[in-house]
Amino acid sequence: MSYLMLKYLHILFAVIVVGTGFGIAFFQWITFRSNNLEAIRTMTRHVVLADWLFTTPAVLGQFITGLLLMNKLHYGFSSSWFLTVITLFTFVGCCWIPVVVIQYKLKNLTQGETSVLNNGELKYWMRVWTGLGIPAFVAMLIIIWLMVAKPLSIT
Repeated sequence: MSYLMLKYLHILFAVIVVGTGFGIAFFQWITFRSNNLEAIRTMTRHVVLADWLFTTPAVLGQFITGLLLMNKLHYGFSSSWFLTVITLFTFVGCCWIPVVVIQYKLKNLTQGETSVLNNGELKYWMRVWTGLGIPAFVAMLIIIWLMVAKPLSIT
C-alpha cells in the first residue's frame, strides 16, 4: 500500500475515533440530563451499537496503519516519539475498555423500571463513564498533536 493511502487511512481512522467518541459522549450526556427514560434507553442501545460499528474498527485501523506507517517511514519503535504515542494509545484503551463495559451496564439498567432514574445507580455509572472519557479524549487530542507536530525524536 502506498504511503499516501496509508496516511489517508490513518487520518481517516483518527477522525472517526475522535468524532464518534465526541459525538457519542455529547449525545449520551445530553440524553442522560433529560431524565427521559425512554430516550436514555434508546440512546444507550445506539451508543453500544456505534462503538461496535465505528469506534472499534477505527481503533484497530488506526493501530495497524500507524504501525505500517512507522515501518514505511523507518521511524524507530524505541524512539521517544513512538513510546509517548503508544503509551497514550494504551492509556486511551485502558479507559475505553471499562467505558464499553459501563455502556452495557447503562443499557441493562435502563431496561428496567422508571425508578432507575431516581435510585442513583444510573447517575453513578454515568459519572464514572464521564470520568474515564474526559482523560481519554484529552489523550487522543495529544496523540493527534504528536502525529502532526512530531516534537520528539522519531529515530
